[in-house]
Amino acid sequence: MATIPPVNIASPAFKADPYPYYALLRAEAPVHRVTLPDKQDAWLVTRYDDVAALLKDDRFSKDPQKALTPDQKKRQPWIPGVFRPLLKNMLDVDPPDHTRLRGLVHQAFTPRLVEAMRGRIQALTDALLDDAARRGTMDLIRDFALPLPTTVIAEILGVPAADRHKFRRWTNAFVTASTSPWAKLRSIPHAMAFVRYLRRLIAARRDRPRDDLVSALVIAEEAGDQLTGDELLSMLFLLLVAGHETTVNLIGNGTLALLGHPDQWERLRSEPTLIRSAVEELLRYDSPVESATERYALEGVTIAGATIPRGGLSFAVIASANRDDRQFDRPDDLDLAREPNRHLSFGQGVHYCLGAPLARLEGQIALATLARRLPDLRLAVPKASLRWRPGLVLRGMTSLPVAFSPRKAGSTSADRDVDLIHVDGQ
Repeated sequence: MATIPPVNIASPAFKADPYPYYALLRAEAPVHRVTLPDKQDAWLVTRYDDVAALLKDDRFSKDPQKALTPDQKKRQPWIPGVFRPLLKNMLDVDPPDHTRLRGLVHQAFTPRLVEAMRGRIQALTDALLDDAARRGTMDLIRDFALPLPTTVIAEILGVPAADRHKFRRWTNAFVTASTSPWAKLRSIPHAMAFVRYLRRLIAARRDRPRDDLVSALVIAEEAGDQLTGDELLSMLFLLLVAGHETTVNLIGNGTLALLGHPDQWERLRSEPTLIRSAVEELLRYDSPVESATERYALEGVTIAGATIPRGGLSFAVIASANRDDRQFDRPDDLDLAREPNRHLSFGQGVHYCLGAPLARLEGQIALATLARRLPDLRLAVPKASLRWRPGLVLRGMTSLPVAFSPRKAGSTSADRDVDLIHVDGQ
């Protein structure tokens, strides 16, 4: 049996290429205990079948208070008080609370309603590329992948899109808080600013409701039997964070993968109707979510011969499952026409990603439009110099400098043809 080296799974260096490590775990230790930066032990579950099963296993809870023994609770890492109201969101609770909370917002993200946003998403995409096209260079994260989904989720919620730079700063601090005790301390002022912002937004919608999702949730909270004040606050927090983070990484990671495989980039350019399966493959190949959020064993659970004890903190490693050769043929190859493609990038079970239809549509439109409008897109820096964001769950870059031939602003005839191409938004 091979020796498994210790690694910091939250570090930027590990994020740059975690796949060899996960391949080693799948082969030698498919359920492997690691030590996190905050000194907690955690179990990584890495094989496809085990990951899929864990995501639906009711022997695991999202709520540590249900799973931990009194002694384990005493040893839990400190959580700043400002974070506690934000942890009462549907991502961190089990049914029936999860069912109740999800029921309040799921109608806003159905495939039918998301499809109705196609024109607006295409217009935003073209406007962002109009701005970049004149220059011949851009940071694809800052100038394109970030503002597109942030603007869309802000418009759904009824939040000023002009505040998107604040959201990114605040959410980045929250996402990286788990990477070290110092990062947790540094994140406190950002969390306080985020909470103050949300409380002011809630107060404004109480006084003057609008036709937006924030107003609908405020009305539900005022009814008193569907949503508490802390749940309302944490719901808005989750929707703003999750509503853009996954898509930013999908567009960024997907573009980098395409530029690293010129044959597949050219295939997408020449076969634009391939975009649906292309996005599914990019979700599999470089998943925006590396691991599902934490789960705690309610009892001792044995998986692949290893026992996770009661209270054990467990991560279902989606990025590893999506490269498992037991499920996928040639898993380390990028094949935009791959079928079938049962990747796990949006999870499984009751916590399946609520925003999957929206993320898919945004990714399809963004990447298809890039391929049409910027056919000579290329990296502007060596790949080895790219910086990856630290964190336990997400995987994405801090920036992605790219270059291309400068063009006049405005859509080409090819761009106007986008409405003639059906892109599956499911």
